[in-house]
Amino acid sequence: MQRLPTIHAFPPFSRFPATPMLKIVSWNLLRLTGAQLHDVTRLIERERPDLMLMQEATKAIDALPQRVGGHYHRTPLPGRIHGLAVWSPEKLAGEPVVLPLQPGAMFDRVCQIIPVGAPAGSRGGFSVANVHLSHGQMLNRRQLRRIAKALPPRGAVMGDYNLVGPALLPGFRDVGPREHTHVAADMVPLRIDRCLVRGVACLEARALMREASDHRPIAVRLMVTELGHAAAA
Repeated sequence: MQRLPTIHAFPPFSRFPATPMLKIVSWNLLRLTGAQLHDVTRLIERERPDLMLMQEATKAIDALPQRVGGHYHRTPLPGRIHGLAVWSPEKLAGEPVVLPLQPGAMFDRVCQIIPVGAPAGSRGGFSVANVHLSHGQMLNRRQLRRIAKALPPRGAVMGDYNLVGPALLPGFRDVGPREHTHVAADMVPLRIDRCLVRGVACLEARALMREASDHRPIAVRLMVTELGHAAAA
């Protein structure tokens, strides 16, 4: 299959660190019974993200670069067949960092922290945390606080939060789409796929149409700003 050419609606984030914009798509794939490799490929072809975050990704998704080129990293959850994965058409500023999170009752959780643009510790540094948090409503909020401490002043936390109600994460704003993204037991609509940001302005947020998974993908366009301006954006 012919490789997908890299096409951006705006300049690639990694090339213009002074005024970066970034389109991120996040999708919980529903491991073995949900979205398959061809579904992810089709979504990338349609949305052209600068960063594609995936939760419940299995080793079958590891062939993604063979379909669309780019750069890909997958981090299995401890003892599970699925985990977190990230794809980008551009080389990342560094390897994703795996951050262990407080374990749940059933299995351990981790977070992928992905440096994009300038190095995370520099003046223009920015990192994105790819998350699939626990179901416990106190536990997932503690996990968010651990992630926030690991991020630079400019950062985003995006993925499947398994969270009901406000995140209550100081210094961060919930900029994700306000529509429901998942229907629990095919009965209860929930907005559990989210994006929280700090030091970043959100230009657009939307929930995409439901496809092969029980989660709808979500997409945001982020722009790094001066920290004082981002708080008011």
